[in-house]
Amino acid sequence: MSRLIYIADPMCAWSYGFGPELAALLDGVPGLPVDIVVGGLLPYNKKAMDAETRETMKAQWEQVARETNLPFSYDFLSGSNLVYDTEPACRAVVAARKLAPQAALYAFHEIQRMFFSEGQDVMQGEVLARIVCQALAEQGYPVDEATFLTIWNSDVAVKATNDDFLLTEKWELKGFPTLVLERDGKLELVTAGYVAMPRLIELLQALVDGQEAPPAAK
Repeated sequence: MSRLIYIADPMCAWSYGFGPELAALLDGVPGLPVDIVVGGLLPYNKKAMDAETRETMKAQWEQVARETNLPFSYDFLSGSNLVYDTEPACRAVVAARKLAPQAALYAFHEIQRMFFSEGQDVMQGEVLARIVCQALAEQGYPVDEATFLTIWNSDVAVKATNDDFLLTEKWELKGFPTLVLERDGKLELVTAGYVAMPRLIELLQALVDGQEAPPAAK
């Protein structure tokens, strides 16, 4: 049995950019399961970002926007007391995974979309509850916000999220997004970092065929 493991962070700009590419890949390989592991870009951060760091992050977002043509809202980065902690959003994905594993990836993408394109503060539980519950309902898994928040606030979700972070460290990943193919208990790297279609499908097909991927087009 084969499956894809997608390791990413909902507040990682390159993971946001990778979303449409992953969706296109999955459309091309229907029936191949994909599980999401939250990587923890900046978890548990309590330090406010200084102006230089905000400008650096904005420049990265602008680069992702140029390469992917995805919409970005930069208002979120304008706050002088911005604390960029990705753990709450990661924990929301874990909560979605517990409530409706089949819809967790969709919820992940919706958190990304509402953060990067709409500028919503996905470090707040009430905001996350609204986004995730709407996403789950759209996928046929209605959950009320109170139930979501109970799970999101639970020690079980906190530990499960940290377990994902520890797993990411154990795998010694070099960055997000990372896509891995698991076959017969063996992990094989599809890509570490953003890759667009059709290159992405070439990398996966090469693994399946047991061949070296052709060089990327220049």
